[in-house]
Amino acid sequence: MSGGHGKHSGTPCSEVLEKLYTYIDGELEEPNCEQIREHLDECGPCLDEYGLEEAVKKLVAKHCGCDPVPMDLRDKVLGRLARARTEQLAREARTESPGTPA
Repeated sequence: MSGGHGKHSGTPCSEVLEKLYTYIDGELEEPNCEQIREHLDECGPCLDEYGLEEAVKKLVAKHCGCDPVPMDLRDKVLGRLARARTEQLAREARTESPGTPA
């Protein structure tokens, strides 16, 4: 591992740090995972950041993962998402039809 902080294995530190949570969550596509693993093998500061973020995630899961989710939370979230989508579609329609009053 090198002590520098910048670009290793062709992947810039900023790109690795941007994808770190997705990588930790196991949601990153495999080609990107390989790039992240190679970078972490060579970059001490990014590896330290990875270790810290992984530890925080485990701590939060350990202490907050057992709280029950309110029964109506899912419905509220889905309702808000539907309203936001409807509002977005309405904004897009107004943008496409400039002669229509807002």
